[in-house]
Amino acid sequence: MTTWNIKKPQEEQGDEQPAVAVGSEEAGRAEFKRMLDLKVSIHRSLLDKINLAALDQLPHSQIRADITEIVAELLRSRGEPLNAQEREALVSEVLDELLGLGPLEPLLKDETVTDILVNGAGEVFVERQGLLEHAQTRFQDDRHLLRIIQKIVSAVGRRIDEASPYVDARLADGSRVNAIIPPLAIDGPALSIRKFAKKWISMDRLIELGTMPEAMAEVLKAIVSSRRNVLISGGTGSGKTTLLNAMSSYIGQRERIITIEDSAELQLQQEHVVRLETRPPNIEGKGEVSQRNLVKNSLRMRPDRIIVGEVRAGEAFDMLQAMNTGHDGSMTTVHANSPRDALSRVEQMIGMSGVDISSRSARAQIASAMNIVVQIERLIDGHRRIVSVQELTGMEGDIISMQEIFHFKPTGRAADGTVLGHFEATGIRPRFLTEAAAYGVALSADLFRPELKLT
Repeated sequence: MTTWNIKKPQEEQGDEQPAVAVGSEEAGRAEFKRMLDLKVSIHRSLLDKINLAALDQLPHSQIRADITEIVAELLRSRGEPLNAQEREALVSEVLDELLGLGPLEPLLKDETVTDILVNGAGEVFVERQGLLEHAQTRFQDDRHLLRIIQKIVSAVGRRIDEASPYVDARLADGSRVNAIIPPLAIDGPALSIRKFAKKWISMDRLIELGTMPEAMAEVLKAIVSSRRNVLISGGTGSGKTTLLNAMSSYIGQRERIITIEDSAELQLQQEHVVRLETRPPNIEGKGEVSQRNLVKNSLRMRPDRIIVGEVRAGEAFDMLQAMNTGHDGSMTTVHANSPRDALSRVEQMIGMSGVDISSRSARAQIASAMNIVVQIERLIDGHRRIVSVQELTGMEGDIISMQEIFHFKPTGRAADGTVLGHFEATGIRPRFLTEAAAYGVALSADLFRPELKLT
């Protein structure tokens, strides 16, 4: 067994928190408390024997073997009778605390979990298949939860404290993290994690999941291949980024793509991709790099296409300028409840840019730059569906004119709560078919026949 020959300085030991128990409601309270107290005691004893800095010098397999042996020795010295399964669970939780994110590790490894929502030390919820459910995971106390949050944000060079009590960050795998602590969070630290899909979700997979029919996917492929500018609209958790990832697969390998995000999430499959990420201000309030700064800088990087993960403010104006000045085929997302609302939000963001421009001129910029709006929603049953695909056709007076090409028509609810419905073409042939043909993309007229219900 490896000897841990670097002692932890005594004054630092008090900052560590014990590993937390994952209890079961069916287990007796007395047994639950006994196991919790045991794990607390074992964890503290381990901190007396090892220095966390030494862990970086050893492979994970060796660390696990050594921790297992140390835990076995501690259990024998205390006369604690644990079976092999209980001992293995104890070792796993101790390792999660030492090397990972403690109680969050099992949820991060669970591929069925898409969101992890922590409302204080004792309340953890997860999302599975679009629906929220209570998790048995809990933290020892708020101090323990705060230490895990600090561990997350410090890994990406960000901070959270009373002076800056909320932060956006990401995990090593790209999962998006938001944390907010007292005094803003009244009932204790709150943590939200949007997990990053370990497997890239293709358009074929979205068709299998029912997000869209094959005919719609074929039209979206033509939209990207013919370099139409696309705005993907939807609510929180509706699948905007996933759809943006999938649609980007149709971009050619010979094009130079620049992605701009607050937290890097996009998984583009092309070789020629430059990924840019914003930076928050430092402790002195300096050094901030916004999305708008990155969009402006990207124009000097000879991009063929610019992909902004999500427009939220004045960068919308610069994004429209890029779309209007030779960077056709660019894409971005926006939070909105409908395609028309999405355009209104972009117009409001132009006002945030500080540019003195009238509403009519702003709408003219949008109508000229944007070609397609794709609306995606998370339905009440948790499933994601593309509910509308609309094409911008210009201006009619002061109003941006749009025409709908596809939509999802709900027809009711099944006994298990599943939303029933089908996709339909409106019968309108989009104007971009001419551009698509110029790029060698031909679409059958049957795709747009309104009498056919698409599946």
